[in-house]
Amino acid sequence: MTTTGTTLVIGATGTTGSRTAAQLTAAGHRVRAAGRRAAPVAGAEPVLFDWYDSATHAASLAGVDRVYLVPPVGDPDPAATMLAFLGQARTAGVRRAVLLSSSAIPEGGPAVGTVHRALPDLFDQWAVLRPSWFMQNFTGTHVHARSIRDEGVIRTATGTGRVGFVDADDIAAVAVRALTDEQAPNTDLVLTGPEALGYDDIAAIITEVTGRAVVHHRLSYEQLRDRLTTQLPVEFAAMLAGMDRAIAGGAEDRITDTVQRLTGRPPRSFQELLRSELPHGG
Repeated sequence: MTTTGTTLVIGATGTTGSRTAAQLTAAGHRVRAAGRRAAPVAGAEPVLFDWYDSATHAASLAGVDRVYLVPPVGDPDPAATMLAFLGQARTAGVRRAVLLSSSAIPEGGPAVGTVHRALPDLFDQWAVLRPSWFMQNFTGTHVHARSIRDEGVIRTATGTGRVGFVDADDIAAVAVRALTDEQAPNTDLVLTGPEALGYDDIAAIITEVTGRAVVHHRLSYEQLRDRLTTQLPVEFAAMLAGMDRAIAGGAEDRITDTVQRLTGRPPRSFQELLRSELPHGG
């Protein structure tokens, strides 16, 4: 790795942003930790940042030469907001941008896919991380984690479809390499864990590791969409349910060697993650 300037980590208290900031500072890199509350982050300089408040953007970019981009959460069309900021970032001297996207969203696809397509024209040094679904969805504050704790149930419309679930720590490790290696990847990187698992498999592994019975309830696309609509905007609920339908059709049934190739170590398995994050049972 090379010695870098300052990296702006957007979403520095979030799932991947917090881990990326921590790994960067642990390696001796200067980090500006951006968030809507400018919350303290160990080893980093906190800075107020709100995607929808352009008055926060200039100060966050001062002296920054690279940026880790976490899109605004829950925004089905973030391109206008993000592209305006990225143009400002380039003008301010940012040379490298690493964007968090999703394995389900290709270049030019919906939502952040539009930003993905624009990134190479904005920066000579760039990468787009396209991780599969997070393993932490089952251990943190995600709806799956809550329903596991409260009811012993996971509800999806994925049927028997499989997913290459990936550990957020592994996503962050790839982000650090993409941000700090002498040569930027200048490509998109699909990130998975070591195996593709169905939600029936996930429920069985959680049961085995924690000793608490967890089951997978299979819903139809319409049932899941209507359930999500009680908590989310209709368009976003339909998009999320559509992602489950795509999984049922095999869209996420793959594994890649990206984590191993960029970090030099294998990705963590779901069993390993559960034993680490749920050491005393569920």
